[in-house]
Amino acid sequence: MQPERLALEMGLDIPDFDRIGYYGADYGTMKPFHRIGSLLFLSGHVAQIGTQITHKGRLGGTLTTEQGYAAARQTGLNVLGGIRQAVGSLDKVKSIVRTLNFVVCTPDYEEVHMVSSGLSDLLVEVFGRERGLGGRATIGVQALANGVCFETWATVEVAD
Repeated sequence: MQPERLALEMGLDIPDFDRIGYYGADYGTMKPFHRIGSLLFLSGHVAQIGTQITHKGRLGGTLTTEQGYAAARQTGLNVLGGIRQAVGSLDKVKSIVRTLNFVVCTPDYEEVHMVSSGLSDLLVEVFGRERGLGGRATIGVQALANGVCFETWATVEVAD
């Protein structure tokens, strides 16, 4: 099944950044994406709906692993919106190349990988394992802009 149809059947609430604008500009000077040939580089995406951050705090402190997973999944919806903004359709995705994930956490929190699975699991659900499972790294950090607990950078291979 094509990703656009599957996302519709799943009832995913994917933002339309062409209509509402990419929220990254609220975090500083940047463009939403850059494309070189078949590689699409997305700027940072976070767990945000419109102007509202959905999960503020620190994993291992004010947030649980389950809340972090939900934040990463919400971030994934924004990644899907970023892909649509850049190339027009999720159906043009050939593969998720990689994601680089940042989790705000306490120094002793060791489940950053479980948080990032919220993003990875969503991408696999939408694109299937072959196209949706890319390389991944997750780094625990002290802080991210505006108190968000999760951010990702994604590189995507797209059809011409």
